[in-house]
Amino acid sequence: MPQSPGTTFAADPLTFIVRHQLWDNNVEDHMDQGVSVDVVSAIDGKTVSMLRFNCFDIESGYVYGPENPALSTPLRVGGGMGIHCRMDPITDGNPIFHTIRLLGSKLVKMLEKAGYPEIAAATNMDAVRRVLPELETCARETFVAKRNTVKHNRGTDMFEAGVIRFGLEMRRQKNGDGGLALHVLGDVGGTKGKSYVEETELLAFDCFWKDAHYHYGPRNKNHRTNWDLAIVDDPLDWTFEQIENRKLPAMIARAGYPDIAADLDLDLIASVVPALKKRAYEMYEEGERLTGHKGLPLEFTPNLAAG
Repeated sequence: MPQSPGTTFAADPLTFIVRHQLWDNNVEDHMDQGVSVDVVSAIDGKTVSMLRFNCFDIESGYVYGPENPALSTPLRVGGGMGIHCRMDPITDGNPIFHTIRLLGSKLVKMLEKAGYPEIAAATNMDAVRRVLPELETCARETFVAKRNTVKHNRGTDMFEAGVIRFGLEMRRQKNGDGGLALHVLGDVGGTKGKSYVEETELLAFDCFWKDAHYHYGPRNKNHRTNWDLAIVDDPLDWTFEQIENRKLPAMIARAGYPDIAADLDLDLIASVVPALKKRAYEMYEEGERLTGHKGLPLEFTPNLAAG
């Protein structure tokens, strides 16, 4: 999902648009984040995207003719417009570098394959190559500076479990959504008890009454998954199932903290879970008593930081 109108670079008849993208799992196909580069042109009075390059954390690729109804991949399951190609992180390297390389050397052929031979014939590659250095700088800066991360409150009720701790919080957003949040926290870049220690949220489980979701590495990659509430009856129940089934090491490693994952004491965590569950469901019930929604408080509870 584009987070801004983007930055444009003109090389008539083409315009390149660089945007930050945030995709949530179960909303926009898969959870991911990064930068897109669209190659657009005016066709019959309408701005049309002819090529799109997705330079993402996980699944980078490019699309021929994302808005061309005549173009589709033969036998593609589910149909849809465009020919979708994945970049190979091993052979193609950094996706932004690979995108710039393709734009500088293969753009005309790619426009033809996308179904726009007239635009391909009119493309001035000297003009394109002149804007590519600035476009590349913008894409790299956008990838870093526009990344969506969040710093939640650590919680009002804390439970220590070795190298991690759990924080429980009754959360309410400005739009009225919210519920119980379970934060998984760890100390990064310091030693516990020292003044310089940095506590970081490794995982966050937002068991909201409306848009329930969880985060891998809220302050790192911040890859988010929305629960499918048609199959997950209760997000808090689901969260405790993952903890009790010892999924935390893999989840914390997936969030970008493999050293913390390796140091987890799963037996210690299991000993903490009964008290954690008891208090969590008490807060669930308190929210329902106050607002009619589990874990939802009366007052707005702002994040510490978001952007």
